[in-house]
Amino acid sequence: MVKAYLRYEPAVSFGVIASVDSNISYDSSGKHLLSPALEKIGVWHVRQGLCTKTLTPSSSSRGPSPSVTSIASSPSSLIAGGYGDGSIRIWDSDKGTCETTLNGHKGAVTTLRYNKAGSLLASGSKDNDVILWDVVGETGLFRLRGHRDQVTDVVFMSSGKKLVSSSKDKFLRVWDIDTQHCMQIVGGHHSEIWSLDVDLDERYLVTGSADNELRFYAIKHESVDGESVNGGEESSVQNKWEVLRHFGEIQRQSKDRVATVQFNKSGSLLACQVAGKTVEIYRILDDAEAKRKAKRRVHRKKEKKHSKEALEGIENGDRNNENKGDDSSVTHGPMETSNPTVTVADVFKLLHTIRAGKKICSISFCPVTPKNSLASLALSLNNNLLEFYSIEQGETKKTLAIDLQGHRSDVRSVTLSSDNTFLMSTSHNAIKIWNPSTGSCLRTIDSGYGLCSLILPTNKYGLVGTKDGTIEIIDIGSGTCVEVMEAHGGSVRSIAALPHKNGFVTGSADHDVKFWEYQIKQKPGQAAKQLTVSNVSTMKMNDDALVVAISPDAKYIAVALLDSTVKVHFADTFKFFLSLYGHKLPVLCMDISSDGDLIVTGSADKNIKIWGLDFGDCHKSIFAHADSVMAVQFVPKTHYVFSVGKDRLVKYWDADKFELLLTLEGHHADIWCLAVSNRGDFIVTGSHDRSIRLWDRTEEQFFIEEEKEKRLEEMFEADIDNAFENKYVSKEEIPEEGAVALAGKQTQETLSATDLIIERLDIAEAEEKRIAEHQEEKNNRNVAVFQANPLMNGLSPSDYVLSAFSDVHSNDLEQTLLALPFSDALKLLSYLKDWTSYSDKVELVCRIGTLLLQTHYNQLLTTPAARPILTVFSDIFHERVKGWKDIFGFNLAAMDHIQQMMASRSDALFHDARSKLLEIRARQSKRLEERSDTGEVKRKKKKT
Repeated sequence: MVKAYLRYEPAVSFGVIASVDSNISYDSSGKHLLSPALEKIGVWHVRQGLCTKTLTPSSSSRGPSPSVTSIASSPSSLIAGGYGDGSIRIWDSDKGTCETTLNGHKGAVTTLRYNKAGSLLASGSKDNDVILWDVVGETGLFRLRGHRDQVTDVVFMSSGKKLVSSSKDKFLRVWDIDTQHCMQIVGGHHSEIWSLDVDLDERYLVTGSADNELRFYAIKHESVDGESVNGGEESSVQNKWEVLRHFGEIQRQSKDRVATVQFNKSGSLLACQVAGKTVEIYRILDDAEAKRKAKRRVHRKKEKKHSKEALEGIENGDRNNENKGDDSSVTHGPMETSNPTVTVADVFKLLHTIRAGKKICSISFCPVTPKNSLASLALSLNNNLLEFYSIEQGETKKTLAIDLQGHRSDVRSVTLSSDNTFLMSTSHNAIKIWNPSTGSCLRTIDSGYGLCSLILPTNKYGLVGTKDGTIEIIDIGSGTCVEVMEAHGGSVRSIAALPHKNGFVTGSADHDVKFWEYQIKQKPGQAAKQLTVSNVSTMKMNDDALVVAISPDAKYIAVALLDSTVKVHFADTFKFFLSLYGHKLPVLCMDISSDGDLIVTGSADKNIKIWGLDFGDCHKSIFAHADSVMAVQFVPKTHYVFSVGKDRLVKYWDADKFELLLTLEGHHADIWCLAVSNRGDFIVTGSHDRSIRLWDRTEEQFFIEEEKEKRLEEMFEADIDNAFENKYVSKEEIPEEGAVALAGKQTQETLSATDLIIERLDIAEAEEKRIAEHQEEKNNRNVAVFQANPLMNGLSPSDYVLSAFSDVHSNDLEQTLLALPFSDALKLLSYLKDWTSYSDKVELVCRIGTLLLQTHYNQLLTTPAARPILTVFSDIFHERVKGWKDIFGFNLAAMDHIQQMMASRSDALFHDARSKLLEIRARQSKRLEERSDTGEVKRKKKKT
């Protein structure tokens, strides 16, 4: 009889506030901050400091969920998230649902940017390509090729008509979106370009690289007449295509490379975040201020020159006349320099430098400017922390830090209470108490570097063994550290409870294994009773004790030593019983089964070994993980074992049959620790990625043979994918200069959709033949009633083929049709005529028709059988499209009319008061400037 097992699946993941692989971003309202949390996106309410929503992708059938690598928020409630597998998901932040998934990139998405309207999305990737996506139509428009290394940033310009991309190949590229070609390549950088941004008025573009300066470019705009408009410079034939003109550089304060450059929403500030602990904030002066600053600079330069010439004149008396002549010639200078050239130093002025406690991963300006400050800036740090700063004229203030919902470093140990209601985790400086079912942090207690932990059976106290050799006694109810005891001369590596429930054992790097007793009593001078711990006995070992385990009957104690052996002693007399040797590297973890029959050990040699505790014989040695095995634990009252390793995997084993039952993927870094609940209904794991994951046992049954087949299929599909991608692409392939390609990517889903369409075309063709034959027989003589094909579910052949497109995603349609052979494409074209009668399918029919015509254009021209199909299709096609264009045009005109009517009826008399006020102020400053210029010229003339 084949045995069935119950499946474990990921349930809750918590402990990550901000992961390091992606940027952070505010939403359009400025109330929420979007933060990457490995494969999820957390939506944090800034004022409350709480995570209100978590955007979690549905678990993929194959492999772990890829981590978030880029985030961008649109002007609406939509959010774009780029992932490590090259996919892009569009989320609705209000509903918390995934609207669509866009597949196009073959490498991790490195940057995302919406245009101002939020209708287009540009993405850059490690595959060196830039793809432009239609967000409304949920399709890829085209792929831009030309960069020779990964694309690091993209930005829209000229009202979304141009796109600028930066890359690690040290070049900027300016793309014309309408004509889909590269207009300009900008060089000059000496190292990889990491970030770029454009200010609100699109006057300047700034780039950040590993160079010591920030580079600025003036942006040339085209007027309505098609003539260039740019800072008063006339454009020649040579610079017709020059959109970016080098404006200047500013020396940076930090020597680290630039990670992000970002203008704030109003365009008054520029932030430069380096790959270190600092953010430099620059103030951007408006045109009037910049000109005044330039004049002062020129004036100071002249004064210096005059004073220098005067000193020279005094020293050389015979040159007095010549100096006078020089002075008279200089008097014409003010007329020439009344409009001095504005340099980059006149526009950008260093305002503040923000220094964080840890390395900064990403920054984001709040789109809403606070009342009493210039701007609000959010920072994500590499220690799982979010900080918020208020930037004021005179200083910067830290206003908020979100830090309680996660550890600052690796989760080194996890322990469940006896009733499984709470969980204790340790890291390098804190202990946290969690509710495992919800993932909420209940207590945070400062501590030393906790390597191991234990919750006592009363569930009121916890014990933590630290790297310093101390044992910390934690009062869980009050969330305080009651006592810190000096327990060992080396780090406390392991702590295990004694089954008679009034003691525990610790193993340390000082070669000692100590037995302890605890009791709750009142110490002199203390008001309440507290837990006290006393050392009962000590067992000396020959090497560092890495792990200790006690048998359920408290008869044996097993100690894993640094010499790769496990010594089993009698717990009462410390008399030697067994030595388990066979591992090639030290044993890092072990556990004894509930019945005391088996002991399982996991080692740095990547193996787990199952031993009999009665004779010490090795039942089986299994190559378990691709890296060190960090924790093993039996499910209580069974011989099923969980193991975790540095290969990021959780594995579920049958220790009697020596079979791998399940492989659970989910963590994004080394897994350090493991805890199994008393009933075995869930397990908890802690990792280097700072996440704590809970895996629930479900009611779904599975069989070993099925799982083996599934693993083989996954390996086979992975090999097919790799072979498909690498078959025709050489590693050193240089992309064609400024080439344009299709946006989509062939996936398993597109191939399956193509197969389905071909299958349905064949079934429909056979059915049409049967219908024709039946009609012919019916005309000749009376025959039986026609029996339709049951596979077609009562649909006509035309509708049956159309139903194949219902599950094809809009973004995958192009790749699905590309894989169709010409003969099947011809069959598909013959059905389009019938489908145009469905009003809701006109857009789909248009797309299918144009894609097939573009793909098979030459073959269609030379195929006589295709002419009647195309003739019929073209007549109906134009008629239907024109009808829908008229309907859309009428609706748009009606909506514009309604908008105008509402605006005319509006009681808000001052709705444009702000813009008017800014216009008046600009005019006044211009007049003052002109007056000061004329006054200065008059004074100079009087002096002469």
